[in-house]
Amino acid sequence: MEKIKVQDSVGAILIHDMTQIIPGVIKGPRFRKGHVVQEEDIPVLLSMGKEHIYVWDQTPGLIHENEAAERLARVVSGSGLVLDEPKEGKITLTAAHDGLLYSSENGILELNALEGVILATLHNHYPVKKGDKVAGTRVVPLMIDEKVILAAEEIAGTYSNPILDVRPLKHLKVGIVVTGSEVYHGRIQDKFGPVLRAKVENWGSAVIEQALASDDVSLIQSNIQNQISMGAEMILVSGGMSVDPDDVTPAAIKGMGTELITYGAPVLPGAMFMLAYLGDIPIMGLPGCVMYSKKTVFDLVAPRMLTGERLSRLDIIKLGMGGLCLECPVCTYPRCSFGK
Repeated sequence: MEKIKVQDSVGAILIHDMTQIIPGVIKGPRFRKGHVVQEEDIPVLLSMGKEHIYVWDQTPGLIHENEAAERLARVVSGSGLVLDEPKEGKITLTAAHDGLLYSSENGILELNALEGVILATLHNHYPVKKGDKVAGTRVVPLMIDEKVILAAEEIAGTYSNPILDVRPLKHLKVGIVVTGSEVYHGRIQDKFGPVLRAKVENWGSAVIEQALASDDVSLIQSNIQNQISMGAEMILVSGGMSVDPDDVTPAAIKGMGTELITYGAPVLPGAMFMLAYLGDIPIMGLPGCVMYSKKTVFDLVAPRMLTGERLSRLDIIKLGMGGLCLECPVCTYPRCSFGK
């Protein structure tokens, strides 16, 4: 690029957006890339503190910040993302639909380790709505060596999954088994079922059956099997998850020949959470906190399974960092530290 005095710039073509800031009035691009400078622009440019402007000098091997940001945005983007037009060398990525943002933490680290590259994103597994801003790309210099962008493209190509994508939640058929002799015999009203139903429906899935079971292993198991025979693709078993001998939900789930992923999670509230699979059907044992706490381990893991992800023990263990809910009087999840 070539540096020219503002007073000598009439007829020159700007190669970058130029921002004007007037406190309380405006902050944004006053002149866009490609603008041909006019005589009346000179005093405006000077009032913006510009003594010089830069024009493209076509130096081989250098590319403009807008092109670099756009190439970065495209190379990190998987499905479910929309890219806006470059503005002052930045590209914003937004969600094309509701879902969860999946981001490669290692990929983001590798890209940002490149000199001059910027990729800022929301946290991995962040729930988003259509139109939400999820990431932004840019480069630091106005002009950058194309080799840097080629290196970024090469890095992204080494990952089997996109660096970023928004995965929609599947619409599953869900079965609920509420355990506890006190509920089964009608001594107290079931408060667990309505909470679970509301969450499931809010995620776009449907409860096909809700059953009550006493603290009896065989009854819990028969209810689970019945719901699977009805087409349930996910089973939620509430209550009876402590180490108290009377709490038999874990024994019932394990006794069905399931693949046990975990009994216990480094999340508060939700430490006594259980996850197992019967074939491809996830079965979750949900502790009592899910009934009365606004957000728990259930809110962190269920949406991921609704995208089709099969969780491992390592996935659950990783929840420990950020797994402490502060249980604020006014819940702002996901705009908080929980699950991050």
